[in-house]
Amino acid sequence: MTCLVLKKLMLRLVLSCAPINSSHTANPESPRNPMSLKPAHFLLLVLINLIFALAIITSKFGFEDFPPLLFTTLRFAILAAILFPFLKIHKGRMREIFIISLCGGGLQFALFYGGIYVTDNVSAVVIASELGVPFTTVLGMVFLGEAVGWRRWTGMLLAFGGVMFITFDPAVFGYLFGMMFGVFAAASGAVASVFMRLIKGVKVFEMQAWIVTISFPPLLILTLFFDPDPIGALTTASWVGWGAVLFAALISNLFAHAGMFFLFQRYEVSLIAPLTLLAPIIAIGLSVWLLGDILTWQMIVGAVVTTAGVLIITLRRPAETLRDVEVTH
Repeated sequence: MTCLVLKKLMLRLVLSCAPINSSHTANPESPRNPMSLKPAHFLLLVLINLIFALAIITSKFGFEDFPPLLFTTLRFAILAAILFPFLKIHKGRMREIFIISLCGGGLQFALFYGGIYVTDNVSAVVIASELGVPFTTVLGMVFLGEAVGWRRWTGMLLAFGGVMFITFDPAVFGYLFGMMFGVFAAASGAVASVFMRLIKGVKVFEMQAWIVTISFPPLLILTLFFDPDPIGALTTASWVGWGAVLFAALISNLFAHAGMFFLFQRYEVSLIAPLTLLAPIIAIGLSVWLLGDILTWQMIVGAVVTTAGVLIITLRRPAETLRDVEVTH
């Protein structure tokens, strides 16, 4: 009975969400100018970006109580319980779903959270994680035979060059380990994005359900083996730690993602996707304000160049590809 109620509530929330890689597109007459978004929808998009950014910042506070593996495991456990009613076997597609779930779920989040955990500068990890878009473009070109024009090549060079530029900043040497985690997280998510393009007809929350369900067991095993005292952490965690976990699971994963797909159904993906770059920009600003991150001029220049490159790639990507990238993050 409880599962039925949860499913009805979630279905109402995402009633307008189309299957991944479906043929449905936004109204062809939808305007491409960001200012032509309805005011309420523009505010919703800003709120979603703020939520994604806050999820990064609050996780840093959550790590005061939970190690990153345990934090990720708890997040996925909550989501697996809520999304269980959406699990559905898709014959002939389960191999791809399994790979997407591991690369775009547990592995990506564990690496990203690990990067935030081991560094004192969250901004550096956030900038490095922006490489997910150019990584996806490279993999799509190599394994799917996608054509890449000179504009996207320029975007990729800018994106990778911006991150490389940051690594030459002496002040960043102490953050390189965390940045490496961010780069590996971006690469893992890119692999998931490529496999996402190979499957059709899997609805958004069906995919989300499989991602958290498949990722949870290995995350739990890794937590029990590598975290020093997971049981002790659970019993002594403060409301701040639990609040960070719940915010990541309920507000970021469920509400924000549902809101994003709500917008995708009403506007062209090429209009909405570039505006999601607000999230890392907001996250960097919040990390400076709330966490005391220090931004050197080289980090600022590198971040601007990387973001510009990602924006160019995003604007030049086909709408269907853009939708796939958003689904896996």
